[in-house]
Amino acid sequence: GAMSVDSIADLSDNASELLEALQLSHPHELDPRRSRGKKQPLSLNPITWQVPRIVDRCCTHLETHGLQTVGIFRVGSSKKRVQQLREEFDQGLDVFLDEHQSVHDVAALLKEFLRDMPDSLIPRELYGAFLSTATMEGPAQLDTLQLLLFLLPPCHSDTLLRLLRFLAEVARHAESSWDPQGREIPGNKMTVSNLATVFGPNILQKEKPGEKDAGALNFEDSAAIILVLQRLIEHHHSLFMVSPEMQCDVLRRLFQTDPDVIEYLLRRK
Repeated sequence: GAMSVDSIADLSDNASELLEALQLSHPHELDPRRSRGKKQPLSLNPITWQVPRIVDRCCTHLETHGLQTVGIFRVGSSKKRVQQLREEFDQGLDVFLDEHQSVHDVAALLKEFLRDMPDSLIPRELYGAFLSTATMEGPAQLDTLQLLLFLLPPCHSDTLLRLLRFLAEVARHAESSWDPQGREIPGNKMTVSNLATVFGPNILQKEKPGEKDAGALNFEDSAAIILVLQRLIEHHHSLFMVSPEMQCDVLRRLFQTDPDVIEYLLRRK
């Protein structure tokens, strides 16, 4: 998956855990179009962005070539071509996805990767906790989802954010629109609800793929999975933000208990 992190071996295990707890960053860092070179506030994310190469490249390819593709993620793909791409990524090759690759093949590859991860993108031990938020409403639901997101390991959190940002962009192009010349730009028909139906079972898994009853979900669980993923797509920007108040509180505590971590963060900048 080509994931790597900066070395934090010079810190104690306790300090490393605190750094992981600070994995979420300032709002400006969530915007991929943010300006470079300007003075920015101190980031609380001391660990390199951890997204598997295959996920980032599939999302980027589909954002470039697939947003106007009707029924993306629902139209069939070539199993042979998908398997070939999968093997190339598995071998650690620097796979370059361009306009010559079918949108449907890349879409299928992304779904397969998420489905077949050894541990699902939202770890299985949190499956019940995430599903329980489906019965909540309003701010209580979003507050609980955010606290659960804080529990994700950094690589899971970063990858989930990349995926949710991409799915929100796909949903933004679901309806048809018109260009300045009055020509119709077809929508892809993949609303947030449709995307949550397709991706929900790949992200929230009760059992490992291939295990007994892995594919057998009752209606209540299926409905809850779709609803939870809808909320994550719709509110991903705010859910992946740590409030300034919480950041200040954590920094105050770190200053009292682990000043080495503060020094480390400043040194990183």
